[in-house]
Amino acid sequence: MPLYKRTLLQPLELPEALEPNELVFQVRFTKEIFRDYQDYLNRLNLYRQRVWTCKATGKTNLTYEEALVSERRASEKVQQIPKDLAAPILKEVQYSTLKLKDLLDSVSAKLSKRLFKGAEVFAQRGQSVSACRILEILEDKDITRFKVGWFDKSRQITSNSIVDSEALIRKKLPFSRGTLKSFIREMTSRSCPWVVYEDIATKHGISCEAPAELRDRLSVFKGQRWKNVDQKKKGLKRKRSENEEEDWEEQRYPIEDLLVRAGSDDPVFTERPNPCREFGVPMDCVGDLLMVWDFCSSFCRLLRLWPFSLEDFAKSISHTDSDLVLLAESHISLLRVIMQDEGEFFDSLQSKKRKAKITQSNWTELLCDFIEMVDISELSEHGGTIKRGHYRLLDPWAKLAILNELVWEALSTNAVRDKLDEYIEQQRELAVGKREKLRKLAAEEQTLPLAAVNGSPAAENGAKQRRGKKEEDEKKAAEKQTGGEMEKRFIRTNALGKDRNHNRYWFFRRDGRLFVESADFKQWGYYASKQELDALVGSLNPKGEREMGLQRQLDKYYAKISSGLQRRAKDEAQKVLLDEAVLRRSTRVRAPPRDSPAMAFLRYSNKWRED
Repeated sequence: MPLYKRTLLQPLELPEALEPNELVFQVRFTKEIFRDYQDYLNRLNLYRQRVWTCKATGKTNLTYEEALVSERRASEKVQQIPKDLAAPILKEVQYSTLKLKDLLDSVSAKLSKRLFKGAEVFAQRGQSVSACRILEILEDKDITRFKVGWFDKSRQITSNSIVDSEALIRKKLPFSRGTLKSFIREMTSRSCPWVVYEDIATKHGISCEAPAELRDRLSVFKGQRWKNVDQKKKGLKRKRSENEEEDWEEQRYPIEDLLVRAGSDDPVFTERPNPCREFGVPMDCVGDLLMVWDFCSSFCRLLRLWPFSLEDFAKSISHTDSDLVLLAESHISLLRVIMQDEGEFFDSLQSKKRKAKITQSNWTELLCDFIEMVDISELSEHGGTIKRGHYRLLDPWAKLAILNELVWEALSTNAVRDKLDEYIEQQRELAVGKREKLRKLAAEEQTLPLAAVNGSPAAENGAKQRRGKKEEDEKKAAEKQTGGEMEKRFIRTNALGKDRNHNRYWFFRRDGRLFVESADFKQWGYYASKQELDALVGSLNPKGEREMGLQRQLDKYYAKISSGLQRRAKDEAQKVLLDEAVLRRSTRVRAPPRDSPAMAFLRYSNKWRED
């Protein structure tokens, strides 16, 4: 079941006393039933938010349905784990405190030494070595022998015999590292320490008694968890008036935005500006465009991919006249990270004896191998076009769908996961350092210099004011420095908030615009000027729960957003001037169009490329 904020969110129970012919509203993929249409919409909107995590793979930033699909695919891969190996794997996992990467290494190392019924191995047969399958394990006191079936050229068992353990030659595990990772995630309820679901542990004869050194940690976790659940349940209880006609003058705000009514004390709200909707790609591609670009920009150093602007990326996606270095380098960087993880994709390339190095000449071949591995019908139909060397002719949505799948696969690699863990730990240390520094400043503020204390009251008051101003300046400087350092440790981009109509607002660190996403995920727009930002802020009604939260976030990041908007407007004005200069020069010397700033995406060069 998908995770919401790292916890399982159980489906709601059926309403009581449902009539056979009663009109109700049902969520298709959870089968939850609602009598009230607004409750149904609120629940559905929660499922449509990109706040869900696939429990099996760890993929984040998904909708509920996307997480369900991801879990189903992972579950299909998990079926590759032989039943005889399930118990030994889970025994190693139960109450382990290792990180996932180290746990995979430990389990893989121990499994590679284990022989089980059904395993395909090689064995000495006369003077040669032949492939065979273990049909039965024969144990007699301290001696273990194996009944094996010998394969012919068509992989059919033609005969069998008994061999000693010394005659067997072990081969690699019959499943990939990625499959083992999904299996561990699916069979456990939590990590650090890893805890196998109680019913699964009982089924495989694994003890559910935690080691003594871990009991305190687990009991604290459970107590805190249930405490939080109880608090949430209490918070969900609404006090309703006995009289359905509630007195709106005594209404306590904030409330549900759609229930807010105009009041005599309301300020004059500005008219909300209409966002621009020009992106250079079809509207149904904008979400994937932003997600892929944001990932590549945020992890550019890990990918060794020189940063590029969102506009250049959009133009490259829509370009069909020639092959582009920008898109080629993006694919190469993502494929390299996935391959270096030595998971399922690496095993697939090894079996096909592909070259380990990815270059401008062979990246499309490896991309076809990746598409074949993920086995998604919407992508597979484009494999032939790519193999014929016509990747550039693909529709924008097809290019972005492929890049989108590459990004999700890259997110599950150890390299990206380790980088995220590193950033999380660094952010925690920065937060602790900030609190400690503010605590020291607060303590110093209580102590005045001796000269001020022994002086006149006027001098003492003056010293207090000067000291107070200094302390305030130091606090602001500390917060600014810590905020800047935390921003460098990117984890993921979150929406700033929603307006009354559930439209989401996004601000990406490397683009100066404020983006708007419609509640149904089908429409995108953006604001590109400070005037539009001010008009938006002035149109929000803080009496509504959503718009109050959005207004607070916009106020918090106002300086950063407005600075980004102004910087972008200045850059755009500079590009216009350069375009005009190129146009004037081209009329005299017939300069090629590639010199134009608008065609900068054609001149992209990956300065961080690995040779």
